[in-house]
Amino acid sequence: MIEIDVSLARSTGFCLEAHFAAPDIGVTALFGRSGSGKTTIIQVVAGSVRPDRGRIQVGGEVFFDSEKGIDLPMERRGAGYVFQDARLFPHMSVDNNLRYGERRAKRQITIRFDAVVDMLGIGHLLKRRPHTLSGGEKQRVAIGRALLSQPRLLLMDEPLASLDEMRKGEILPYLERLRDELRLPILYVSHSVEEVLRLSDAVAAVADGKVIACGPLAEVLSRPELLPVLGRFDLGTIFDCTITAHNEEFGLSTVSFPDGELRVPLVGRPVGAPARARVRSRDVSLSLSRPIDVSVTNRLSGTIASITRAEGPFADVEVALAHGKLHSLVTQESVQRLALEPGMGVWAMIKAVTVDSRPAGFNSPGAEIRSPSPVSQPRQPSPAPPALRVIAGGTPPKAPS
Repeated sequence: MIEIDVSLARSTGFCLEAHFAAPDIGVTALFGRSGSGKTTIIQVVAGSVRPDRGRIQVGGEVFFDSEKGIDLPMERRGAGYVFQDARLFPHMSVDNNLRYGERRAKRQITIRFDAVVDMLGIGHLLKRRPHTLSGGEKQRVAIGRALLSQPRLLLMDEPLASLDEMRKGEILPYLERLRDELRLPILYVSHSVEEVLRLSDAVAAVADGKVIACGPLAEVLSRPELLPVLGRFDLGTIFDCTITAHNEEFGLSTVSFPDGELRVPLVGRPVGAPARARVRSRDVSLSLSRPIDVSVTNRLSGTIASITRAEGPFADVEVALAHGKLHSLVTQESVQRLALEPGMGVWAMIKAVTVDSRPAGFNSPGAEIRSPSPVSQPRQPSPAPPALRVIAGGTPPKAPS
């Protein structure tokens, strides 16, 4: 486990109070708005910023303990760091930039040069200089350099923030391969919902210097306390699904999950492949009777579990399904007009066009990226908890309790 319990007060008035635990395999996203403290957290883990008090432990080794006077220097912590900007050495070729990371390794070599080059698809770039590379290519080289330093954990500080949407689309499949092939803990800083949904196994939501929620991705991103981070219109439910059918004529795919099926825009993956679908609460309508003769394709029956007053004229209705749950954002006027209350049976309606399929890489040119080749030890298949099922071939770890 990665265990972080630190406090830090800056002269600017910013205070960090970070207390959470993350899995020691897989991607934990530090998610929140700009200025919330995400980067400060990974700087504290890396050792470039010293907290005022607290304790940091990674995989059984204590990096920092203010009570015991432990403060390992950066080079002994073994953290690979990938910044927003690639920070490659401009006078070196790509090959030499990568070799620099290799020379900095303080641990046994388990991540091989050729395997990293293959995984990141940068073999054709080795003789080139950084100024000739695109933004996405630079970031792939920067990631390779960090991996070749043989890190015990990888820290990624918004590595896609400086890229346009096309370049992000290019690099995301490579990040998925990195997640799926390496048995490394990764702390991934982002304020992009799409990146978090597509890459992460667990989420630590950060707001105003505090971690306000931490746990499995599907669980955390549906919590009402995440309103300060997401905003009321982006809260929702995540379903881990299996693709069961494609309808090329209408441009739709069917994905199944324990509570039923969803029709979604055509998915660029084969039948039988895992996928993750996000349903925003604002896109869920409720009916007291079974919907008939309506255009809405997706209809799920359930029971109202709770009704929580939200900001302004809205209310969050949590609907318990047979195996999971779904959130619907409605007006308080609708709650009163329909006399909604806990225990009442309802039908939840979700328009197919509103199901957010981008996080799972649907319709992405990189979705069919070539089959993985081992870099070190591949992730071994194991039973996954319901909130963290496999995505694109990876087996997520257990989330922190």
